Amino acid sequence: MSATARLRITCPDRPGIVSAVTTFLYTHGANIIDLDQHSTDPEGGTFFMRLEFYTPYIDVSRAALEAAFGEVVGNRFDMDWRLSYSDVPKRVAVLVSRHDHCLMELLWRYARKELPCDIAMVIGNHEDPREAVEGFGVPYHCVPVGDGGMPEAEARMAELLGTGVDLLVLARYMRVVSGDFLRPYDNRVINIHHSFLPAFVGADPYRQAHEKGVKLIGATAHYVTAELDAGPIIEQDTARVTHRHSVADLKAMGSELERTVLARAVTWHLEDRVIVFGNKTVVFR
Repeated sequence: MSATARLRITCPDRPGIVSAVTTFLYTHGANIIDLDQHSTDPEGGTFFMRLEFYTPYIDVSRAALEAAFGEVVGNRFDMDWRLSYSDVPKRVAVLVSRHDHCLMELLWRYARKELPCDIAMVIGNHEDPREAVEGFGVPYHCVPVGDGGMPEAEARMAELLGTGVDLLVLARYMRVVSGDFLRPYDNRVINIHHSFLPAFVGADPYRQAHEKGVKLIGATAHYVTAELDAGPIIEQDTARVTHRHSVADLKAMGSELERTVLARAVTWHLEDRVIVFGNKTVVFR
């Protein structure tokens, strides 16, 4: 799997797309090992495709392959396309506050090589997670939100992140980040919201759910936009509850959901299985 490439395509739907893509790859020595596609409408719709192929016998360099694909196929079908390689791991940074269960799930999977990435750093606004994070061999930086507020904290975090981070994960980072901070990471910031969005946005959703007497609670992983808790949803899951469950019960059950939902969303992003389309996502699992 270290010798595979992933191609994601979005374009207007029309006949011949799959044939053109697969024929192009065949002529350059690629062996296609996975292909998923979806069209919103066969007449006038939008076409999505994720394709994975084996690369050792490609007859040109990666740069030449990409240039040729754009010229021969991409331009012809008016494609928005991205090509990535499994042997070039994405660099990930994680933001966290005191609740560390989602962070620990990511670090555990990373240590077991279940997350195809390089976790470059964890940034928290408290010192509490430092020992656990550094135990995984990952650098930890504490950036408290002091008297200067979020603008000062965001400036320091931006300095630490630099320009080499491919994905930013908010693993229960309990501060609202600004649009200016998010701008360099378009569709590359994933948040876990401890609620089944779009219900119960904002603070303390489990108490809101308890007060409403819901029979299902959930967790939502989504891309972060400037509008609070309104970005494209990647993954969700639920658990059934009854009148016997307290707020504390709901929080404990929700913590389990949050860990697994965030881990799945991050994994799918790292494996290039997610295509953003407006305020929705196409997820090829």
